[in-house]
Amino acid sequence: MAGLGQGDVAPEFELPRDGGGSISLAALRGKPIVLFFYPKDDTKACTEEAISFSALAKEFQEAGIALVGISPDSAKSHDRFTQKHGLTVALGADEDKAAANAYGVWVEKSMYGRKYMGVERTTFLIDRQGVISRVWEKVKVPGHADEVLAAAKTL
Repeated sequence: MAGLGQGDVAPEFELPRDGGGSISLAALRGKPIVLFFYPKDDTKACTEEAISFSALAKEFQEAGIALVGISPDSAKSHDRFTQKHGLTVALGADEDKAAANAYGVWVEKSMYGRKYMGVERTTFLIDRQGVISRVWEKVKVPGHADEVLAAAKTL
């Protein structure tokens, strides 16, 4: 089901999260939601992305926008990642890759000529009704969180 785009209904998910408990799309409905899928905790670009979203978390919260990062790492890994970098965003543990598959971001990638499956760094902006209003694919981290916040504030 690759290629979710603007106007598509965001697939439902419920995932274990950092700090215990779970996080689901249904529980967040009624407010704009930013879902950012990233490949792996504590790697360079993923750490930069999580830190940049965390730096703006208060602004997202004040604007009534839910902010959720999702990767295939475990909730325990997310706990370590959060503590190490002082992150303030909710992190969903998609260990079975069900959410990544539903959103079409679990894809074949290639590094140094080797093909492997992984998460394509992608951000989804979902409106109050659960409809995708914008997708950023193959995200470049610098300035991304600011751009997403500006777009989310228009919903």
